[in-house]
Order: sequence, then structure tokens, then C-alpha cells
Amino acid sequence: MISKAQFDKEIDLIIANAIREDVGDGDHSSLACIPDTTTGKAKLLVKDEGILAGVDFAKKVFAYVDANLEVEVLIEDGTPVKYGDIAFYVSGSSLSILKAERLVLNAMQRMSAIATKTNSFVTLLEGTATKVLDTRKTTPGIRALEKWAVKIGGGENHRFALYDMIMLKDNHIDFAGGITKAIEKTKNYLKETNRDLKIIVEARNLEEIEEILKTPGVYRILIDNFNYEDTRKAVAMIGDTCLTESSGGINEDTIRHYAECGVDYISSGALTHSVYNLDLSLKAV
Repeated sequence: MISKAQFDKEIDLIIANAIREDVGDGDHSSLACIPDTTTGKAKLLVKDEGILAGVDFAKKVFAYVDANLEVEVLIEDGTPVKYGDIAFYVSGSSLSILKAERLVLNAMQRMSAIATKTNSFVTLLEGTATKVLDTRKTTPGIRALEKWAVKIGGGENHRFALYDMIMLKDNHIDFAGGITKAIEKTKNYLKETNRDLKIIVEARNLEEIEEILKTPGVYRILIDNFNYEDTRKAVAMIGDTCLTESSGGINEDTIRHYAECGVDYISSGALTHSVYNLDLSLKAV
């Protein structure tokens, strides 16, 4: 996994690029009618129900736009919210508040939606030992935000990108000439390049799981698109040899059944690619 320093750098890049994209050479709508000495106060109003996420990100945005803006947080990240709740107040330069407004709202609405969906999956798994993972099926350019939201919702992060973990999927295996060759080549590559990366290998059937188990050094086996019966068989075959992960179209109706098969993790792209933004507004007080 990436370090906190790397993650923080990703967040900083997201903020800088988003402000560049949205503000350009100036917020002329505000500059045209609001004197630059004007100060004001705004509230983040919740107009929906779910899990709030992005408050800490909003604080970073306000600080980036104007270090003199003051934020009074009333509701922290990860808290259930309902219509009418006020998450925070921000006060200071009116021009600065307006400059930051859209980035704060866009990010918080999406992050809250992801946190809410993740939390619903986590709740469905209560009483089991299975943990919920995200995937790389994220919005290009804001992956760090979406994975942050998954953590806020109670889930766990899979690898961040292609560089922080080895994941040998079906195409890798086929291009490499088979499972055993793919794993052996990977282990040699890591040794030659002096990299310490965990190896996950995808299995399409029980025969492939059997082959994976013959080659040591695999951190986790991805049990992909298996039915419940074969998932249970796969978990029994793997035992304590390595960790297990189920994936492949798993949703609210099936996630509990897969967890009860005994897998350590369940990954779902739906956490980040199939959500509806929570309705939030930033309103002048």
C-alpha cells in the first residue's frame, strides 16, 4: 500500500488541479459583484440521509484557497446524517468561500455517497470475519478521494494502483503462458528489481486454485466469479496457506452469502463506480 506521505501528495494534487480547472484566471461571477473586502459565513447543509464524508478534505480545500478561512466542524467524517443537519460553518473572505464552494460540494457529495454504500456493505457483513475491499474501478484523477471515502465508510483499501501490489489476473496469466510461469516470473522480477510487493493471483476455477497452491509466495488468491459451492470448496482447499478474496459482480443480495463461505475479503467495484451523490449544499448564513 502507498504511504501516508504519498497519499497526502495525491490529495494535494487533486486540490490544485481541481482549482485550476474550476477557477482558471478568476471567479469573475464573484469578482464582478462582491468587493474583495467582504467577509461572510456559510454552512454545509445536508439534504439527504447517509454517511458524511469529506469534511477533512473540505478543510484542506479551504486552507488551500485561503489560509485565513475558519472552519467550525459540527459533524465529523463517518457520522450518519439526515436532512437538515449542518456539517460545518466556514467564515472569512466571501470571495474565497465562493471560490472553494464547488470543489468542496462535488467532493463531499461523491465521497459521502461512497462512504454510505460502503457502510451498507459493511453492515451486511456484521457477525462475519470478512472485510470489504474497494478496487481500481475509480474515477480517473480522484482515486485518492474515493478510496478515502471507502475507509470512512468502514471498508478497507485494496492496492492503490499498479505500482504498490502485484495482481496477476486472467490476462496476465494467459500472456505469461500459464499460472505457474506467471508466478515464477513475477518472483524473479521482484528479486531482480529489489522490490517487496505482495502477490495476488486470480483463479477462474478450482483447478487453477490447485495450481496456484503448488507455488509458494502468493499473498492472496482472488476467487473470481465462483458460485457459493465452489467458493466454499476453494476456501477449504486454500486453508491457511494464504488469504482469500471473492470478487465478480457481488452486490447487496449476494455479499453475505459469499462472506459465509469463509473468505477473508470481498472486493466490489460498485463501491466507487455505482453510487448516487448525497445531496449537500453550501448556503450563505
